[in-house]
Amino acid sequence: MARVLLGVTGGIAAYKGVELARLAIAGGHQLRVVQTPDSLHFVGRATFEGITGAPVLVDEFEPDPARGAYPGEARPDHAPISHLELVARCEVMCVAPASANTLAKLATGLADNLLTSAALANVAPLVLAPAMNNGMWEHPATRRNVETLTERGARIVGPDTGALASKGERGAGRLAEPARILEAIEGELATGGPMDGMRVLVTAGGTREPIDSVRYVGNRSSGRMGLALAAEAARRGADVTLVSANVALAEPPQVETIPVETAADLGAAVRERFANTDVLLMAAAPADFRPAEPATGKIKKAGRDGLVVELEPTADILAAIAEARRPDQTIVGFAAEHGEGAVARGREKLERKRLDAVVVNDIARADVGFESIDNEVTIVTAAGERVVPKGAKSAVAAAILDEVEQLRTTAAEPTTLKARP
Repeated sequence: MARVLLGVTGGIAAYKGVELARLAIAGGHQLRVVQTPDSLHFVGRATFEGITGAPVLVDEFEPDPARGAYPGEARPDHAPISHLELVARCEVMCVAPASANTLAKLATGLADNLLTSAALANVAPLVLAPAMNNGMWEHPATRRNVETLTERGARIVGPDTGALASKGERGAGRLAEPARILEAIEGELATGGPMDGMRVLVTAGGTREPIDSVRYVGNRSSGRMGLALAAEAARRGADVTLVSANVALAEPPQVETIPVETAADLGAAVRERFANTDVLLMAAAPADFRPAEPATGKIKKAGRDGLVVELEPTADILAAIAEARRPDQTIVGFAAEHGEGAVARGREKLERKRLDAVVVNDIARADVGFESIDNEVTIVTAAGERVVPKGAKSAVAAAILDEVEQLRTTAAEPTTLKARP
């Protein structure tokens, strides 16, 4: 099947790494294991060696008796550098459990042990299954590290909620079940994905409408949700184009990015590419108004008692695009609403603009939405509403694309006509 490099870090959940190894081998995969020194306090290397039939490495300077070979392979004639040879041969690398400490190291590129050195040299798909105390998982530093790794293309298998290591303690941070982690590994090994060959156009960020050559009218959109959608669509095999409005975050790998500034720029970029698009995810926040007469230079403050800026409405990009759509195209709008009645307003937008779905998030909450690494949304379709609970924007993006796949599958199903009596 495939060569899998499994990294195991320190934590009580290391025992589940043993079950993951067993399942992977039962599935026909060749497995090598790298452990951190702290993980040895929970599971000894002899356990993994007995399951995999291959030596387990812990230290960067210890010789590898297999010389980087995976079970069933011939050993190389030379003695290679272990962390380079293991990742050079692997087809996917998985760290399970991935502790908060190791996530922080991977996010910053720190390579102070064999596992992190191997990960830094790795070019194969990377699957990370975090496990830790719920306070550590919810900490802003951890969430930002997860977001950084997601943006770089790592696949995060988010932890479950349940009993944790400390007696009587429950919360988010429990390692995902090994079967789910293996499913993610095998998903990265697949030659195609559920969106293979699909052309997806994503917009992200917030537009800036100039007042003069220095100042502008804008909004607080960071672009994180749009980037998460682009990364997830690419991971599923789609051909992704990202129209990015003033986003200061790292672009997802394997995504074509078109930078824009104003709502007019955004509209032009979307219109130019929409005809060759299967799915449009309109996650950007274009300005609703712009200065009617922007100054060509910088407006000076000296000698002024005040400044009046007359605003005019910008074009409704999404409504215009929806008017020109083909029946086989899927359009998803986003609605940043404030407070009570948010979902009802999202449904009104769905119907008025003739969209396939509207993703509603309540910006009245400080813990989700703009500038946050987390989100909580309601996906509104003609068939009903689905609440996606608070989680990393990468997880929310996966839920949105699950809905898109379902919408397209339903639309493609032939209609059965009943004969009249």
